[in-house]
Amino acid sequence: MGIVLGIDIGSSATKIVAMDESKTILNSLKVSASDPVTAMYGAIGKLLCEERMQIADVEAVMLTGMGASYVEGDVYGLPTTKVTEFDALGTGGLYLTGLEEAVVGSIGTGTVFVYAGPEGIWHIGGSAVGGGTLVGLSSRLFGIRDVEVIADMAEQGNLKNVDWGIAELSRDQMETLPDYATSSNLGKMKSTATDEDVALGLMNMIFQTAGTCRNVNLKRAVIGGSTATLNQARIMLGQVGELYDINFIIPKEAAFMTAIGAALLFQAK
Repeated sequence: MGIVLGIDIGSSATKIVAMDESKTILNSLKVSASDPVTAMYGAIGKLLCEERMQIADVEAVMLTGMGASYVEGDVYGLPTTKVTEFDALGTGGLYLTGLEEAVVGSIGTGTVFVYAGPEGIWHIGGSAVGGGTLVGLSSRLFGIRDVEVIADMAEQGNLKNVDWGIAELSRDQMETLPDYATSSNLGKMKSTATDEDVALGLMNMIFQTAGTCRNVNLKRAVIGGSTATLNQARIMLGQVGELYDINFIIPKEAAFMTAIGAALLFQAK
């Protein structure tokens, strides 16, 4: 068996992984382009170049993600299969954590959650709030679309200048909620709030929304997607987890979780 390429073609970036027959990830990388087909071919070319591989070394291409619908026929004449994003996400999440059952989510342009376990994989919820929300609002407010720059800004922010905390609106702290719990995202918004404060407030709103839109009674949630790799994700999802007794797990290869799952689905055939 040769190399399998798992490719997740998203709305803003394309992720690709190369996996061998032993299910070892040989390489992973991300390419951004306005056209999904251009991004896909660019990702394949870059990966093959980095790994010093030839097309003949590749046995199959597994496509997933919204942009996969724009790809017609086989890629480079290689056997090409499209798999649902839900199946790829759930498969990748369990593989990266070694779990047999979990809620698996992806915070990409939007947010999606699936159940993955012995009974199968199926969609359980999500929202249109995600990395796309962060980029869109930041572009409008700051003129910045680079997520890494926005995250660096947020590192210097103070939530107390933009968010209402539960302790600020109630003299008696609710027994089930800690002082740091948010009562209103961006509801406070002081006139002195800086762009850094607002950037942090946007991220808090997005990660809190993502963390509370799951709806299955499981205590473990595996989170992937590029937005989930930001430093703020671990902190803010961790706080949501403390509130709802959920262990949010962000694996090392979280950004490539869906692409990894796509490659594994070929191995499982």
